[in-house]
Amino acid sequence: MEARPEKGEEAEGGVKITAQLLKARTGEFDLESILLLKLRGLGISDLGCLGECSSLEWLDLSGNAISHLGPLASLKALAVLNVSCNRIASLEPLAGCENLQSLNAASNALNSLQQLQCLTGLRHLESIRLRNPMGRPGNPLCTAAGYRAAIAEMFPAVKVIDGERVLGRGSELYHLCKDLDNSLKRFQSPGGPGATELAGLSQPWVEEGYWEVRPARRSSIVDEAYKQFSQALQECRELSQRADDTISQAERALSTRPDSSSYLF
Repeated sequence: MEARPEKGEEAEGGVKITAQLLKARTGEFDLESILLLKLRGLGISDLGCLGECSSLEWLDLSGNAISHLGPLASLKALAVLNVSCNRIASLEPLAGCENLQSLNAASNALNSLQQLQCLTGLRHLESIRLRNPMGRPGNPLCTAAGYRAAIAEMFPAVKVIDGERVLGRGSELYHLCKDLDNSLKRFQSPGGPGATELAGLSQPWVEEGYWEVRPARRSSIVDEAYKQFSQALQECRELSQRADDTISQAERALSTRPDSSSYLF
């Protein structure tokens, strides 16, 4: 059963994350045991004790009233982070999230590309989203000329920018689809061919967050289960080999016995 927002402490202008709130929403007694956490749309303005969730790998804080990400600096295991639709003007604390792979910071208050410079040291970062795909206002920096190209230059290892595959397998197909989409927009433009039949812009096919990938859950319990399974599998292989050897020995023993048809009665 999920906890209500009032389980957290009332902060100025919103809700503060507390240990009680986190335990109620996850069912985990120890904050260090929490791996996945969804705190979307709870009116949160203060991250409180969130930094104590040291094993956290997947975090959704979208749709709140957050302006400071300070407590996230201690989340070394964090791989996927969604802080879209907040009031964030600085991503500096995320420089400490050394395992971060995917970041959605769309619809915030990021004004300059220089505010992303703090993320260039994140070696595992593969996906960045700064523009909102649902037509809502994005970050002010997204209006800068050549912003997408500047992001790609700043993060040469990033494979996906604003949902667009710019590097690696699948990027060619995405660029082809983008060219087709641009052609359709020209077709729909006022005065263009078929404008009356295809008036209006296409809408997203799925809801926001549909394509977000959760990282595989890894913990000491899962690792131990894998270890035990591997051991059991090895024992099965050994038993199978011993069975094959026993059958081979029996076949050889039978092949050396005299043929019963040679006996005279």
